[in-house]
Amino acid sequence: MSLAALPNALAPIAKRFSSDRQQRQQRRHLDNSDFVELSAAGFTRMAVPISHGGFWESLPTATRPICLALRTLARGDSSVALVSAMHPAVLSYWLAACETTPTDPHWVAQVKSVFQSANEGHWWGTLTSEPGSGGDVLQSKTRAQPSSAPTDYQLTGIKHFGSGSGIMTYMVTAALADNDVEPDWFFIDMRNRAWDGSDGLRMVAEWDGQGMTATQSHAFEMKELPATRIAWPGHLLDIVSRTGGFIGCLFTSVIVGIVDAAIQTADKQLRQRPATAFQTVEWTRAQSDVWLLEQAYEGMLRAVESQTDARHEVLLGKTAIAELAEGIMTRICRICGGSTYSRRSPFGFWFEDVRALGFLRPPWPLAYETLSRPLLD
Repeated sequence: MSLAALPNALAPIAKRFSSDRQQRQQRRHLDNSDFVELSAAGFTRMAVPISHGGFWESLPTATRPICLALRTLARGDSSVALVSAMHPAVLSYWLAACETTPTDPHWVAQVKSVFQSANEGHWWGTLTSEPGSGGDVLQSKTRAQPSSAPTDYQLTGIKHFGSGSGIMTYMVTAALADNDVEPDWFFIDMRNRAWDGSDGLRMVAEWDGQGMTATQSHAFEMKELPATRIAWPGHLLDIVSRTGGFIGCLFTSVIVGIVDAAIQTADKQLRQRPATAFQTVEWTRAQSDVWLLEQAYEGMLRAVESQTDARHEVLLGKTAIAELAEGIMTRICRICGGSTYSRRSPFGFWFEDVRALGFLRPPWPLAYETLSRPLLD
């Protein structure tokens, strides 16, 4: 199977998820069987290079089909889609670094191991954000102490928003090593690891978010937790730059997929009875905002496909879509009336889900600070 065929392969899975939407929206946990099924469909191989047995050819050619796959999946289950988006986002760090083709034997061995794990169906996630950091990875205060092998370290610090905790085999995080001036990337093997602090990892808060309720984005305290440093040390900013806005497109695709499902569901509901004047006007305005959202989304994808540094354009598009999606959902909830406050209705859940794009990835303050930086400079 090719990467282009993956969205079609996921479509029946997403459709089945949507048929069980009410139960899925009300739960606060993930079901591992969902991720086993997605892995069997080829999802975990999407960000593995062809040379290592996966589907990835290049950033410009892979971005659109991967984003379409996530958009498709989000129509069925937004929490599963968001957690799934972490996988290609994290693997893009190694994909970006591979462009420099380092010859260090530690790097070659690590690349082989990372991509092989994805081929075998293992999931990669992220446990990066820290309280008080404002979502800025460069503000990480987690300490990394070297251990025996060159890439072996022990991490001590507090993290939150570990999306997919309990599902992900590996979690990527950021920490500051001794004598370094900037944090670097590390990853943690989460298999068979207790969460009671007995082996270096303690869950301090179970995820209880208003939106994306089932992502299991727990908060953890790490104390001398074994971790592996990326074998291209000291290049965190280089790696972020080389991803070229790819990660922003992934998370935004999930929100666009939610809007797809909400518009389709509202349209079906509104056709069951004559529309009032208010409903007609608001529905027209909602459709106008959907059109703008689609243009912004297409602009993000084209920016990445242009093979230029698309980070600024992608962040502009993501910020615009975060605002548009929240406005669209507000209009839909008003149109559909007070029933949207019921937990039996999908619209209230979708409203909080789309707000997560602006509040969490990245938070509004960091997004606007980044966008205004060229002017301030």
